[in-house]
Amino acid sequence: MNTATQFELPPGYMQDAQGRLVPESLVKPIDKARDQLVQELIAKAVAVNEALAKFKASTFGDIAAFVDMSAEQYDTKLGGKKGNVTLFSFDGQFKVQFAVSESIQFDERLQAAKSLIDECINEWSQGSSPEIQVLVQDAFKTDQEGNLNHGRILGLRRLEIEDERWKNAMKAIGESVQVVGSKQYVRFYKRRADDTDQYEAIPLDMAAL
Repeated sequence: MNTATQFELPPGYMQDAQGRLVPESLVKPIDKARDQLVQELIAKAVAVNEALAKFKASTFGDIAAFVDMSAEQYDTKLGGKKGNVTLFSFDGQFKVQFAVSESIQFDERLQAAKSLIDECINEWSQGSSPEIQVLVQDAFKTDQEGNLNHGRILGLRRLEIEDERWKNAMKAIGESVQVVGSKQYVRFYKRRADDTDQYEAIPLDMAAL
């Protein structure tokens, strides 16, 4: 089956990239061979893609069912989305990591925090540590797409600064965080063969093989 064709081609014709019907007798043998190879490889790739999608869905379901079964041993039931969990084989040779990665954004309160921080920096400019000034300035830099670095902004809350404006700014940063989505991941590992306690990933990404 030609995966690029949206309709039944007349016998003896092939469709080119512009959608034109070309008699097969006018198509060079090397072009026919190339087309056949690509069609066969794409068909196999689609089959692998569909198999991976089914494997992913069944894996998530199996892990969720096991976590619920484990919780039932303690007469409790977990609700909502399952959190991060690592499962080990009995002999410790294999492990499966299930992770939930949350996507966050900052709401308008981040601007209030930035204003308070600017006040602090301007007032401290003569006596504050240059490292702190650079750290704060870098935290609010955007990348080429105009996106803020969430980790750097949230990292400001680790600074021990007693100024009340700074504390209010850190509170505003914390309250401005909004979880806008989440994505689930599962990764598979096996014990390395060099007699260490380290694990190596079992790659499912073709580029990593």
